[in-house]
Amino acid sequence: MPTYSAVDLFAGAGGATQGLRDAGFRMLAAVENDQEAAETYRRNHPRVRLFAQDIRTVEPQEILTATQLSQGGLDLLKACPPCQGFSSLATGVVDERRNDLVLDTFRFVEALRPRIVLLENVPGLARDRRLPELDRMLTDSGYRLRTSVLDAARFGVPQRRKRFICFAVRKDVPFSFDGHLIDLLPSSFQTAPRTARQALAHLARHRRSDDPLDVHRSSSAAVQARIAAIPVGGNRFDLPEEHQLDCHKRLANARNASSSYGRVKLDEPAPTMTTRCTTPACGTFIHPTLDRGLTLREAAAFQTFPVTYQFHGHYGSIERQIGNAVPVRMAKGLGLIASTILGGEDRDAIMSR
Repeated sequence: MPTYSAVDLFAGAGGATQGLRDAGFRMLAAVENDQEAAETYRRNHPRVRLFAQDIRTVEPQEILTATQLSQGGLDLLKACPPCQGFSSLATGVVDERRNDLVLDTFRFVEALRPRIVLLENVPGLARDRRLPELDRMLTDSGYRLRTSVLDAARFGVPQRRKRFICFAVRKDVPFSFDGHLIDLLPSSFQTAPRTARQALAHLARHRRSDDPLDVHRSSSAAVQARIAAIPVGGNRFDLPEEHQLDCHKRLANARNASSSYGRVKLDEPAPTMTTRCTTPACGTFIHPTLDRGLTLREAAAFQTFPVTYQFHGHYGSIERQIGNAVPVRMAKGLGLIASTILGGEDRDAIMSR
Protein backbone atom coordinates (compact mmCIF):
# COMPACT_ATOMS: atom_id res chain seq x y z
CA MET A 1 0.00 0.00 0.00
CA PRO A 2 1.50 3.38 -0.98
CA THR A 3 2.18 6.03 1.65
CA TYR A 4 0.44 9.28 0.87
CA SER A 5 1.44 12.73 2.10
CA ALA A 6 -0.76 15.18 3.98
CA VAL A 7 -0.77 18.68 5.46
CA ASP A 8 -3.16 19.67 8.27
CA LEU A 9 -4.51 23.23 8.35
CA PHE A 10 -6.27 24.40 11.54
CA ALA A 11 -4.76 21.34 13.23
CA GLY A 12 -5.92 21.98 16.80
CA ALA A 13 -4.72 19.36 19.25
CA GLY A 14 -4.00 16.95 16.40
CA GLY A 15 -7.06 14.70 16.32
CA ALA A 16 -7.22 14.72 12.53
CA THR A 17 -3.46 14.29 12.24
CA GLN A 18 -3.60 11.24 14.53
CA GLY A 19 -6.45 9.74 12.51
CA LEU A 20 -4.75 10.36 9.18
CA ARG A 21 -1.55 8.83 10.52
CA ASP A 22 -3.56 5.81 11.65
CA ALA A 23 -4.87 5.60 8.07
CA GLY A 24 -1.30 5.44 6.78
CA PHE A 25 -0.69 9.05 5.78
CA ARG A 26 2.72 10.68 6.21
CA MET A 27 2.00 14.00 7.90
CA LEU A 28 4.42 16.64 6.66
CA ALA A 29 3.22 19.94 8.12
CA ALA A 30 0.49 21.54 10.19
CA VAL A 31 -0.74 25.02 11.08
CA GLU A 32 -2.34 25.92 14.42
CA ASN A 33 -2.70 29.36 16.00
CA ASP A 34 -3.76 28.47 19.58
CA GLN A 35 -0.50 28.12 21.49
CA GLU A 36 -1.70 25.58 24.04
CA ALA A 37 -3.25 23.40 21.34
CA ALA A 38 -0.03 23.79 19.35
CA GLU A 39 1.98 22.51 22.30
CA THR A 40 -0.38 19.54 22.60
CA TYR A 41 0.23 18.91 18.90
CA ARG A 42 4.02 19.08 19.34
CA ARG A 43 4.01 16.60 22.21
CA ASN A 44 2.17 13.98 20.18
CA HIS A 45 3.49 14.67 16.66
CA PRO A 46 7.06 15.91 17.17
CA ARG A 47 8.22 15.03 13.66
CA VAL A 48 5.60 17.13 11.88
CA ARG A 49 6.71 20.64 10.87
CA LEU A 50 4.33 22.80 12.88
CA PHE A 51 3.61 26.45 12.07
CA ALA A 52 2.29 27.69 15.43
CA GLN A 53 0.85 30.95 14.15
CA ASP A 54 -2.20 32.58 12.58
CA ILE A 55 -2.77 30.92 9.22
CA ARG A 56 -3.19 34.35 7.64
CA THR A 57 0.48 35.01 8.37
CA VAL A 58 1.68 31.76 6.79
CA GLU A 59 2.75 31.85 3.15
CA PRO A 60 1.98 28.60 1.32
CA GLN A 61 5.47 28.72 -0.17
CA GLU A 62 6.84 28.28 3.36
CA ILE A 63 5.08 24.91 3.56
CA LEU A 64 6.43 23.85 0.17
CA THR A 65 9.94 24.81 1.25
CA ALA A 66 9.70 23.17 4.69
CA THR A 67 8.34 19.91 3.29
CA GLN A 68 10.46 19.92 0.12
CA LEU A 69 7.29 19.45 -1.92
CA SER A 70 6.81 20.75 -5.41
CA GLN A 71 3.51 22.31 -6.45
CA GLY A 72 1.08 19.47 -7.17
CA GLY A 73 3.11 16.94 -5.20
CA LEU A 74 0.93 16.90 -2.06
CA ASP A 75 -1.66 14.13 -1.85
CA LEU A 76 -4.05 15.50 0.79
CA LEU A 77 -4.69 18.95 2.23
CA LYS A 78 -7.01 18.76 5.23
CA ALA A 79 -8.69 21.91 6.56
CA CYS A 80 -11.08 22.37 9.48
CA PRO A 81 -11.54 26.14 9.87
CA PRO A 82 -12.92 27.46 13.18
CA CYS A 83 -16.57 26.46 13.14
CA GLN A 84 -18.27 28.35 15.98
CA GLY A 85 -19.76 30.90 13.58
CA PHE A 86 -21.53 28.13 11.66
CA SER A 87 -22.59 26.07 14.67
CA SER A 88 -26.20 25.68 15.78
CA LEU A 89 -24.88 26.52 19.25
CA ALA A 90 -23.50 29.90 18.14
CA THR A 91 -25.01 32.89 19.91
CA GLY A 92 -24.55 36.61 19.70
CA VAL A 93 -22.48 38.37 17.07
CA VAL A 94 -20.85 36.07 14.51
CA ASP A 95 -17.15 36.74 13.89
CA GLU A 96 -17.23 37.11 10.11
CA ARG A 97 -13.46 37.52 9.95
CA ARG A 98 -12.98 34.07 11.49
CA ASN A 99 -15.59 32.57 9.19
CA ASP A 100 -13.70 33.96 6.21
CA LEU A 101 -10.94 31.53 7.10
CA VAL A 102 -13.00 29.01 5.13
CA LEU A 103 -12.17 30.98 2.01
CA ASP A 104 -8.61 31.62 3.15
CA THR A 105 -8.09 27.87 2.81
CA PHE A 106 -8.29 28.37 -0.95
CA ARG A 107 -5.03 30.34 -0.90
CA PHE A 108 -3.26 27.13 0.09
CA VAL A 109 -5.16 25.08 -2.48
CA GLU A 110 -3.98 27.41 -5.25
CA ALA A 111 -0.35 27.32 -4.15
CA LEU A 112 -0.05 23.65 -3.17
CA ARG A 113 -2.38 22.10 -5.78
CA PRO A 114 -3.02 18.97 -3.68
CA ARG A 115 -4.60 15.94 -5.29
CA ILE A 116 -7.39 16.00 -2.68
CA VAL A 117 -8.73 18.75 -0.42
CA LEU A 118 -10.62 17.48 2.62
CA LEU A 119 -12.79 20.12 4.27
CA GLU A 120 -14.46 19.23 7.58
CA ASN A 121 -16.83 21.45 9.55
CA VAL A 122 -20.18 21.62 11.32
CA PRO A 123 -23.31 21.00 9.18
CA GLY A 124 -24.12 24.72 9.38
CA LEU A 125 -21.37 25.42 6.85
CA ALA A 126 -23.58 23.82 4.19
CA ARG A 127 -26.05 26.70 4.67
CA ASP A 128 -23.46 29.48 4.76
CA ARG A 129 -23.10 31.95 1.89
CA ARG A 130 -19.36 31.19 1.64
CA LEU A 131 -19.80 27.59 0.61
CA PRO A 132 -21.11 28.29 -2.92
CA GLU A 133 -18.23 30.71 -3.35
CA LEU A 134 -15.70 28.11 -2.21
CA ASP A 135 -17.36 25.53 -4.46
CA ARG A 136 -17.00 27.86 -7.44
CA MET A 137 -13.37 28.63 -6.65
CA LEU A 138 -12.47 24.96 -6.34
CA THR A 139 -14.39 23.97 -9.46
CA ASP A 140 -12.82 26.76 -11.49
CA SER A 141 -9.42 25.55 -10.31
CA GLY A 142 -9.97 22.06 -11.66
CA TYR A 143 -11.46 20.15 -8.72
CA ARG A 144 -14.50 17.86 -8.61
CA LEU A 145 -16.49 18.14 -5.38
CA ARG A 146 -18.36 15.57 -3.32
CA THR A 147 -20.10 16.79 -0.17
CA SER A 148 -22.04 15.00 2.54
CA VAL A 149 -23.15 15.37 6.15
CA LEU A 150 -21.83 12.35 8.03
CA ASP A 151 -22.31 11.22 11.62
CA ALA A 152 -19.12 10.21 13.43
CA ALA A 153 -21.05 7.24 14.84
CA ARG A 154 -21.04 5.74 11.33
CA PHE A 155 -17.26 5.47 11.62
CA GLY A 156 -17.42 3.47 14.83
CA VAL A 157 -16.97 6.54 17.03
CA PRO A 158 -18.81 6.20 20.38
CA GLN A 159 -20.40 9.61 19.90
CA ARG A 160 -23.20 11.22 17.87
CA ARG A 161 -21.50 14.03 15.98
CA LYS A 162 -22.69 15.22 12.58
CA ARG A 163 -20.09 16.88 10.36
CA PHE A 164 -20.11 18.50 6.96
CA ILE A 165 -17.53 16.75 4.77
CA CYS A 166 -16.26 17.95 1.40
CA PHE A 167 -13.83 15.98 -0.76
CA ALA A 168 -12.46 18.13 -3.59
CA VAL A 169 -10.57 15.86 -6.00
CA ARG A 170 -8.22 17.26 -8.63
CA LYS A 171 -9.54 16.43 -12.07
CA ASP A 172 -6.42 14.53 -13.14
CA VAL A 173 -6.91 11.97 -10.35
CA PRO A 174 -8.37 8.92 -12.17
CA PHE A 175 -11.37 8.20 -9.99
CA SER A 176 -15.10 8.07 -10.58
CA PHE A 177 -17.73 7.15 -8.00
CA ASP A 178 -21.37 8.18 -7.61
CA GLY A 179 -22.34 6.25 -4.47
CA HIS A 180 -22.15 7.11 -0.78
CA LEU A 181 -18.79 8.15 0.67
CA ILE A 182 -19.11 5.52 3.39
CA ASP A 183 -19.03 2.84 0.67
CA LEU A 184 -15.42 3.82 -0.07
CA LEU A 185 -14.24 2.50 3.29
CA PRO A 186 -12.40 -0.84 3.17
CA SER A 187 -14.49 -3.77 4.38
CA SER A 188 -12.07 -4.31 7.28
CA PHE A 189 -13.01 -0.94 8.80
CA GLN A 190 -15.71 -1.43 11.43
CA THR A 191 -18.58 1.02 10.94
CA ALA A 192 -21.00 -0.28 13.58
CA PRO A 193 -21.77 2.43 16.18
CA ARG A 194 -19.98 1.96 19.47
CA THR A 195 -21.58 2.76 22.78
CA ALA A 196 -20.47 4.83 25.73
CA ARG A 197 -20.25 1.59 27.72
CA GLN A 198 -17.73 0.17 25.24
CA ALA A 199 -15.66 3.34 25.24
CA LEU A 200 -15.54 3.53 29.04
CA ALA A 201 -14.70 -0.17 29.33
CA HIS A 202 -11.80 0.27 26.89
CA LEU A 203 -10.59 3.25 28.91
CA ALA A 204 -10.81 1.28 32.16
CA ARG A 205 -8.65 -1.50 30.69
CA HIS A 206 -5.93 0.85 29.49
CA ARG A 207 -5.98 3.88 31.77
CA ARG A 208 -2.88 5.00 33.68
CA SER A 209 -3.01 5.42 37.41
CA ASP A 210 -1.12 8.72 37.14
CA ASP A 211 -3.06 10.15 34.21
CA PRO A 212 -3.25 13.96 34.64
CA LEU A 213 -6.49 14.00 32.62
CA ASP A 214 -8.29 11.71 35.07
CA VAL A 215 -9.96 14.74 36.65
CA HIS A 216 -13.44 16.25 36.47
CA ARG A 217 -14.84 19.67 37.26
CA SER A 218 -15.33 20.38 40.94
CA SER A 219 -18.88 21.32 41.89
CA SER A 220 -20.48 23.40 44.58
CA ALA A 221 -22.59 21.60 47.18
CA ALA A 222 -25.78 22.70 45.38
CA VAL A 223 -24.58 21.47 41.99
CA GLN A 224 -23.35 18.22 43.52
CA ALA A 225 -26.77 17.63 45.08
CA ARG A 226 -28.43 18.40 41.74
CA ILE A 227 -26.21 15.87 39.93
CA ALA A 228 -26.89 13.21 42.57
CA ALA A 229 -30.65 13.73 42.12
CA ILE A 230 -30.55 12.86 38.41
CA PRO A 231 -31.35 9.18 37.79
CA VAL A 232 -29.41 6.94 35.39
CA GLY A 233 -30.36 7.96 31.86
CA GLY A 234 -32.03 11.15 33.07
CA ASN A 235 -31.56 14.91 32.73
CA ARG A 236 -32.78 18.15 34.28
CA PHE A 237 -36.43 17.30 33.53
CA ASP A 238 -36.14 14.50 36.08
CA LEU A 239 -35.07 16.83 38.90
CA PRO A 240 -37.36 17.35 41.88
CA GLU A 241 -38.62 20.90 42.40
CA GLU A 242 -35.99 21.80 45.02
CA HIS A 243 -33.13 21.15 42.57
CA GLN A 244 -34.55 22.89 39.52
CA LEU A 245 -32.96 26.16 38.44
CA ASP A 246 -35.11 29.25 37.91
CA CYS A 247 -33.63 29.75 34.44
CA HIS A 248 -34.66 26.21 33.46
CA LYS A 249 -38.18 26.78 34.73
CA ARG A 250 -38.44 29.88 32.54
CA LEU A 251 -37.06 28.05 29.53
CA ALA A 252 -39.52 25.16 29.96
CA ASN A 253 -38.82 22.91 26.95
CA ALA A 254 -36.40 25.25 25.19
CA ARG A 255 -34.11 23.32 22.87
CA ASN A 256 -30.93 25.10 23.90
CA ALA A 257 -31.14 23.82 27.45
CA SER A 258 -32.96 20.52 27.06
CA SER A 259 -29.80 18.45 27.44
CA SER A 260 -28.23 20.27 30.38
CA TYR A 261 -27.56 18.20 33.48
CA GLY A 262 -28.03 15.01 31.52
CA ARG A 263 -26.35 11.68 32.10
CA VAL A 264 -24.56 9.94 29.25
CA LYS A 265 -26.50 6.79 28.37
CA LEU A 266 -24.38 3.67 28.60
CA ASP A 267 -25.90 1.70 25.74
CA GLU A 268 -25.92 4.49 23.18
CA PRO A 269 -23.17 6.60 21.61
CA ALA A 270 -22.34 9.61 23.74
CA PRO A 271 -23.69 13.02 22.69
CA THR A 272 -21.53 15.48 20.79
CA MET A 273 -18.49 16.48 22.80
CA THR A 274 -18.50 20.30 22.75
CA THR A 275 -15.94 22.78 24.06
CA ARG A 276 -17.71 22.41 27.45
CA CYS A 277 -17.80 18.63 27.32
CA THR A 278 -17.08 18.07 31.01
CA THR A 279 -19.41 20.78 32.34
CA PRO A 280 -22.75 19.26 33.50
CA ALA A 281 -24.66 22.54 33.19
CA CYS A 282 -23.76 22.72 29.48
CA GLY A 283 -25.10 19.42 28.18
CA THR A 284 -25.38 15.67 28.66
CA PHE A 285 -21.97 15.49 30.28
CA ILE A 286 -22.63 13.69 33.58
CA HIS A 287 -21.09 10.25 34.05
CA PRO A 288 -23.61 7.46 33.30
CA THR A 289 -23.67 6.13 36.86
CA LEU A 290 -21.33 8.18 39.06
CA ASP A 291 -22.39 11.48 40.60
CA ARG A 292 -19.93 13.71 38.77
CA GLY A 293 -19.22 15.21 35.39
CA LEU A 294 -17.11 13.44 32.81
CA THR A 295 -13.37 13.54 33.29
CA LEU A 296 -11.18 15.09 30.61
CA ARG A 297 -9.89 11.63 29.73
CA GLU A 298 -13.41 10.21 29.40
CA ALA A 299 -14.34 13.03 27.03
CA ALA A 300 -11.14 12.37 25.06
CA ALA A 301 -12.10 8.68 24.89
CA PHE A 302 -15.46 9.60 23.35
CA GLN A 303 -13.42 11.56 20.80
CA THR A 304 -11.36 8.34 20.30
CA PHE A 305 -8.03 9.88 21.25
CA PRO A 306 -5.51 7.22 22.29
CA VAL A 307 -5.42 6.72 26.06
CA THR A 308 -1.77 7.81 25.99
CA TYR A 309 -2.44 11.07 24.12
CA GLN A 310 -0.90 14.00 25.99
CA PHE A 311 -2.62 17.37 26.40
CA HIS A 312 -1.10 20.68 27.40
CA GLY A 313 -2.76 23.65 29.06
CA HIS A 314 -5.10 24.56 31.89
CA TYR A 315 -8.33 22.64 32.46
CA GLY A 316 -10.56 24.87 30.34
CA SER A 317 -8.08 24.88 27.47
CA ILE A 318 -7.83 21.09 27.41
CA GLU A 319 -11.62 20.78 27.58
CA ARG A 320 -11.84 23.13 24.58
CA GLN A 321 -9.12 21.27 22.66
CA ILE A 322 -10.96 17.98 23.14
CA GLY A 323 -14.32 19.42 22.09
CA ASN A 324 -12.91 21.14 19.01
CA ALA A 325 -11.11 18.06 17.71
CA VAL A 326 -12.05 15.89 14.78
CA PRO A 327 -12.76 12.46 16.34
CA VAL A 328 -9.62 10.45 15.68
CA ARG A 329 -11.43 7.40 14.34
CA MET A 330 -13.58 9.52 12.03
CA ALA A 331 -10.42 11.16 10.67
CA LYS A 332 -8.96 7.71 10.12
CA GLY A 333 -12.05 6.71 8.14
CA LEU A 334 -11.90 9.87 6.06
CA GLY A 335 -8.23 9.17 5.44
CA LEU A 336 -9.04 5.67 4.23
CA ILE A 337 -11.68 7.11 1.89
CA ALA A 338 -9.05 9.52 0.55
CA SER A 339 -6.63 6.61 0.08
CA THR A 340 -9.26 4.76 -1.95
CA ILE A 341 -9.69 7.81 -4.17
CA LEU A 342 -5.95 8.32 -4.53
CA GLY A 343 -5.57 4.66 -5.43
CA GLY A 344 -7.64 5.31 -8.54
CA GLU A 345 -10.14 2.48 -8.02
CA ASP A 346 -13.38 2.78 -9.93
CA ARG A 347 -16.92 2.24 -8.68
CA ASP A 348 -17.09 -1.40 -9.84
CA ALA A 349 -13.90 -2.26 -8.00
CA ILE A 350 -15.20 -0.65 -4.82
CA MET A 351 -18.57 -2.38 -4.88
CA SER A 352 -17.07 -5.80 -5.61
CA ARG A 353 -14.95 -5.87 -2.47
